[in-house]
Amino acid sequence: MPNPPGGPPPAQPPPVSLERRRTTPPHGDVFEVDVRRLRGRDPKTAVVVVHGFKGFKDWGFFPWTCEQLALAGHLAVSFNFSLNGVAVSQADFSDLDAFGRNTPSREMDDLHWVVDQTAAGAFGAPPPERICLLGHSRGGGSCIVAAAERDDLAALATWAAISTFRRWSAEQDADWNRDGVTYVLNARTGQNMPLGRSLRDDIESNADRLDVLAAAGRVRAPWLLVHGAEDETVPVEEARLLEAQSSEAALEIVEGAGHTFEAGHPMGPPPLALQEAAKRTLRHFLRAAGAA
Repeated sequence: MPNPPGGPPPAQPPPVSLERRRTTPPHGDVFEVDVRRLRGRDPKTAVVVVHGFKGFKDWGFFPWTCEQLALAGHLAVSFNFSLNGVAVSQADFSDLDAFGRNTPSREMDDLHWVVDQTAAGAFGAPPPERICLLGHSRGGGSCIVAAAERDDLAALATWAAISTFRRWSAEQDADWNRDGVTYVLNARTGQNMPLGRSLRDDIESNADRLDVLAAAGRVRAPWLLVHGAEDETVPVEEARLLEAQSSEAALEIVEGAGHTFEAGHPMGPPPLALQEAAKRTLRHFLRAAGAA
């Protein structure tokens, strides 16, 4: 029914569309993928966005970051790792058993699957001409390993990336030896989240593959490291170690920023530190991958 004379104009759809899809890698566990793009556009460049430990695709800054990528003309693809603890159709941690069984190798399988599916045009778009990766924290470490294993990436960006997957304490080691499980507190939700001994076993059994620093030396794509100067979770010294390994890497430090660039969950207006990280990343993708 048309608007009455003098009435408000019809509501316009947002410029960025969001499609929520499900995908099933060969291991058989279904997980969700979010795909954002400018309406009416078939982007030539896709950016696969990777969350970290105790992260998920709907956490804090990820939806906003993906929207910024889409507004810049990229196909933004974000996803939940299959064992990250967020069940299909849920928006927070609801499957702690899955979280406890997760390993970096499983995450590598999921990441390569999503990149391959994106490159093949499986998420509702013609195959993009270029693929980029953006990973945060442990997801940054996974992206570094993936970039070392692939020759089809146009660019890599990492935010607050880890330089090693070996991040447990002597007390946690003792827990694994005694009980087969240790726990980490999620301060935001109050949940005691299990970590099975399979985490340590995977990292030790696949030490060569999961050596992030060694992988950094094999990255061939142009690589931007963005790190907060005040990051207490992953100190900026880890970023400097990573940069020193790669001729392709350039480190940019955001002053006054912590591990999540001052964003929380849920996130209100984007903090200035987050806006700065996004601005530098968008500039990097434009320079390295060309126009979207």
